Amino acid sequence: MPRLRQVPRADDNAKIVRVMYDFLFGKDRDPVAEPGTEAGTPGDWWTVFALVPDILEHAVQGFGVYRSEKRFLDPVLRELGQTRAGWARGSQFVFSQHCKSLRALGVSEEKIEAVAGWQVSPLFDEVERTVLAYTDGLVYDGGRVADEVFEALRRHLSDEEILELTYITALYEMHAVMSKALRTEFDDRPEPIVEVAAPEGAEAYDVGAATSVPQ
Repeated sequence: MPRLRQVPRADDNAKIVRVMYDFLFGKDRDPVAEPGTEAGTPGDWWTVFALVPDILEHAVQGFGVYRSEKRFLDPVLRELGQTRAGWARGSQFVFSQHCKSLRALGVSEEKIEAVAGWQVSPLFDEVERTVLAYTDGLVYDGGRVADEVFEALRRHLSDEEILELTYITALYEMHAVMSKALRTEFDDRPEPIVEVAAPEGAEAYDVGAATSVPQ
């Protein structure tokens, strides 16, 4: 379950909540009582964001912006950035959803699987590799993109395309971070980094002392 309260369907839901609930879950269905979307997600990202309707509306408008016909950026490059952002930030939800978006654009299964280790894959062309390197600079390095990477990007993309790529990728890093923090959708999972218990009777153990070789 997500960490925040979910908003059930009710007569007094805000218009944006009613519209999105109808669109995603069907008319009259309460997505809290009967969770699940056609895409196979629980749908609780929507029921949590419904807590603040104008934020939900802002997010929905953002989805419309990046998919608008006004965009200059190739949608495959856009989705490579979003998918890699999900992987790099460790959001199973964002990564999973945008693998599906790549598939819908006709990207091969082999290439989708290779996003995780793109650095050593021969499947990506020069512009795709540059987009993936730029994405890593945005996510792993917090925007500290090396001059060499940015100049390579400029050889392939216009200023308008670079701005769109930067905005959309950073937007989806934000969604990845929020999904993990609030444990929505596929990011509702236990913390993987925990102490592994020692054998009985060895609760306290100085690893450094035990493995030091006497001089």
